[in-house]
Amino acid sequence: MGADGLLSPGGERLAVLAGVHDSFARAQRLMGEMLGWAPPDDVIRRETHAAARRAAAERPGRRDAGRFAVASGAVELEVDAGKVPTTGGWRDVKVAVFARREPGDPTPVDEWADRRLPPPSIRSAVAAVEGAGDFAGRVRREADRLRATTAADATVLGDGAEWIWNLAAEVLPQAEGVLDVFHAVEHIGDAVKAAWPAPVAAGPRREAGVAALLAEGKPGVDRWIAGLFAELPAGCDGVSLRALSAYLASHPTRLGHADRLARGRWIGSGMVEGAIKQLVNRRMKRTGARWRVEHVGPLVELVALADQPEWHDLWAA
Repeated sequence: MGADGLLSPGGERLAVLAGVHDSFARAQRLMGEMLGWAPPDDVIRRETHAAARRAAAERPGRRDAGRFAVASGAVELEVDAGKVPTTGGWRDVKVAVFARREPGDPTPVDEWADRRLPPPSIRSAVAAVEGAGDFAGRVRREADRLRATTAADATVLGDGAEWIWNLAAEVLPQAEGVLDVFHAVEHIGDAVKAAWPAPVAAGPRREAGVAALLAEGKPGVDRWIAGLFAELPAGCDGVSLRALSAYLASHPTRLGHADRLARGRWIGSGMVEGAIKQLVNRRMKRTGARWRVEHVGPLVELVALADQPEWHDLWAA
């Protein structure tokens, strides 16, 4: 393991693996319990950030590009952002996950919430605290590396944020865009609840709106919204319904959920949201943590790499 803060290659790998999965202080305690010896937590921090920088620098030559090209399933790109406490305050860290996934079984619209899709056959994550334009360039370089840019059967999934769809047009211009179904359903529920606060009145209307959205897309939900104006309670001006209509009007070509369900394709961006929960929230939102901005993206990517075969390549002699 070395001495005086100096680590052998094996000790460095163990320290970084512990630092990837837990706070540096807890990583020190874990190593001490398991090995009977541990470097100082500051050494674990230093080595972990050094490994993250090295992994980022070595990304262009990573062999997962070859694996991605021959992996089974269609190309999927999911994009979102999470919050990280930095030395300059809370900042957005943008995360993009590329994957390939086989389709599942065709699913009726009324069973959409209960279906199970095959897991991705391969995935790769990109993360950074930077402006939308710079991040789009970063994601485009990853798409080129994975040979996904001109994929014939590709999908981009995301919520309603405009920067995501601007990125999608630049990175995968031929891809089918899909508005995350859970965000759409949440907007429907919020709009109905604002007009009909009582659950007994809001519940059936919400369910009818979700059914209209999933079965018919924008034409169906537009008819549903129009019908609700005739039912508004006294004193309600319907502003929430107008806001819902405006929100969905920004995504007229991204609401083809019924067709995708019939083809066994994904309609939600749960993969990237799960990545943010595991790679960002669980690891980086520790009590008292404050990260330097330049460390955030590489560390998030290193946490993702730790679960991939290429983790072993990072430590190859």
